Amino acid sequence: MTPDQPLTIAPHARILLVRLSAIGDIVFASPLIAALRRACPQAHIAWLVQPECRALLDRHPDLDEVIVCPMGHWRRLWRERRFGQLARGLLAMRETLHEGRFDLALDLQGLAKSGLLTRLSGARERVGLGSREGSAWLMTRTVDRGGDPRRIGSEYLHLAQMLGLPTADFAMAVHYDAAAATAADATLVREGLTSGFAALCPFTTRPQKHWFEDRWADLAWRLRADLGLIPVLLGGPGDREAADRISDAAGAADGTADGADNPLVNLAGQTSLSEAAALIDHAALLVGVDTGLSHMGIAHGTPSVLLFGSTCPYTDTTRANARVLYHRLPCSPCKRRPTCDGAFTCMRDIRAREVLAAARQVIGQAP
Repeated sequence: MTPDQPLTIAPHARILLVRLSAIGDIVFASPLIAALRRACPQAHIAWLVQPECRALLDRHPDLDEVIVCPMGHWRRLWRERRFGQLARGLLAMRETLHEGRFDLALDLQGLAKSGLLTRLSGARERVGLGSREGSAWLMTRTVDRGGDPRRIGSEYLHLAQMLGLPTADFAMAVHYDAAAATAADATLVREGLTSGFAALCPFTTRPQKHWFEDRWADLAWRLRADLGLIPVLLGGPGDREAADRISDAAGAADGTADGADNPLVNLAGQTSLSEAAALIDHAALLVGVDTGLSHMGIAHGTPSVLLFGSTCPYTDTTRANARVLYHRLPCSPCKRRPTCDGAFTCMRDIRAREVLAAARQVIGQAP
């Protein structure tokens, strides 16, 4: 941390956490909330987040306030060259943040947009985690993204250690409300899932992180036949088309023309984020790629198998009932710059039988 003087957080400090998105990153950063609360029981702790991720934080018992930042709306105003409205929106956000009278703001995203909002908060101390895109100039201190990269959420654990926060029980947490729990219970009954189901989370925003649709269809049959678990596809509204293809492939795999014996229950685009979180909490197993819903499985203690390829895997999940499958290649991890011309060999090397074997291992293990 720079400058070298240690940062002391007052017991009654007003603290702002800035992590606008995405779902997985907010889940990774969630242990900071409880760590700050244990260190400063009387503090006022707020989080600045985009509206689509708000549900992850609204019910957290250690958060006092969730402030919504309409980043998507601002982007539209920028594209449409409506700069006057954009300026008024930024000024309104600045006023909202100043009303919070924050003593400390933590930029957990480390980008120009999050750095600017951290600066607009007016906090006297502004700590940036892995600050880039010039955002370091907007901070009073910066912290490198350190820690053991093999551990899930290691950079946030490292930040907590640098801040002198208690980290003995630094665990992710996702909370949902009673309405989401009720909706999930109704879905379990309606879809006949009360005897046990496996949540499948195949969808991300980057194709190099995807597993192949025919593999998901094959896995669905294996889960139902070998483990007695009904596979349930989860995803957002934008994932419906891909989910339908996986469902059709699974239905056709039985050799009938109409796929009448489809092993899958397709719920993609049919649940809110909170309802998906509640369903994952009830699942006997989760299988997913590197995506936010998958990380929720580990946060809930659900037996989980995660499939990694183009992104850096966290092989230390911190839970005995969660395992990451990863076949490292000379080009791994390529992150956002794949060099395989769409072959995605790192993901293709993961076979359904390997996933099923890992699923057998994690089911029945203690969290």
